[in-house]
This record gives sequence, structure tokens and C-alpha cells, in this order.
Amino acid sequence: MIKYMMEHKPRIVLAENVPHLEKIGKGKVIQVIKKDMEDAGYNFTIWKLYAPDYGVPQNRTRLFFVGVREDLVGEPQKPDPTHEGKYRSIDWAIGDLKNILDESIPNQSQYFKASKAKKGNGQGDEKNKAGMPSYTIRANAKSRVQFHYSLNRRLTVRECARLQTFPDNFIFPHSATTNIMQIGNAVPPILAYQVAKAVADYLSK
Repeated sequence: MIKYMMEHKPRIVLAENVPHLEKIGKGKVIQVIKKDMEDAGYNFTIWKLYAPDYGVPQNRTRLFFVGVREDLVGEPQKPDPTHEGKYRSIDWAIGDLKNILDESIPNQSQYFKASKAKKGNGQGDEKNKAGMPSYTIRANAKSRVQFHYSLNRRLTVRECARLQTFPDNFIFPHSATTNIMQIGNAVPPILAYQVAKAVADYLSK
């Protein structure tokens, strides 16, 4: 990314990562990353965004590095929450899929049939709770996908996509393993829209 910045000098640079990055090396690592990116000729701020604040029905926090080329004035403004205190729940997002396990809804037949781990309660073995945002959808292959809030099975690929706010006409054409990795690695489209809108508002001025 830094090589691209130095070569092409885009006006705005955006990067996204997990919040644990703040803790690595007691905060030193993230500061090194920020300095390296700024040394390429940019001013950076870091936004910590909680996805449910923006209408995503999933407990997900991410860091966004927002860089502005140093010859430009000002910076994009962190988007104001749209759903603070009125979070969308997992059942709001996927309740209508409860009795569907065929491809009448794309990717709804894809899910891992693994049972709960016999020892411990590792990531992926949690059961979601109705009335609340889901657990974080992770890019975890194999079978470590959380359980449905009321059914005795893991979430389907489509349910995970819904919780990431992908529309049903966005079809994932691969195996369940690959699809889950793609979905879990993605920035939720609704959250991405809020970040992109903040950048667009800045550039329009």
C-alpha cells in the first residue's frame, strides 16, 4: 500500500483492520504503521467504528486509517452514528430465513453441520441471542461459525452475508469454506458506505 501511495499519490487513502492492532506491542505497532504511511506524504487519522452504530446487525468493531495527501487542507469527518442505542438484531436480519434451507434464497443451503466442541467454548461455539446483534462474522474456514439464535445448527452462508449487510442478490459462487472467508474478511457494505460518504463529502468541498 505504501509503495502504491508513493508511486501514484492518490488524494485519499483508506485502510481497515481489527481493533486488536491497537494492543500489539502495547500500542507501538500501530504507531509505526501510521508513521510509515505518513512518511509517504500523507496525514492520517484513525477511526474506531462500532458497526451496530451504523445499522449493521453484528457486534463488530474495526479501525479505519484515513489518509489525506499532505498538500490538501482538512480531512474527512468521522461519520455520525445512525443507529446508536437502536441496534438492529440478528432476528431482525435473518428471521425470515428460519424455515428455508434450499437455494430459493442463494447460499441458504450452505452451512457447516459440525456440532459444538466437546471441550471449552472457543470462538464459533457461541449461540447467538435473539434481540441482539450477532457475534462477529469471522473469516474462519472449516466449521467455526456461530450457532443460530433458536435453531440447533450453525449459521448459513446467506445468514452470515445478511449479518454483514450483503443483499440477497449478491451471490457467493464458491464452496462454503471460501464463501465464509470472503464474507468474514469483508467490510460490511452499509458501514463501508458511511465511510465512503464521509470521504465523498470531504472531496466535494
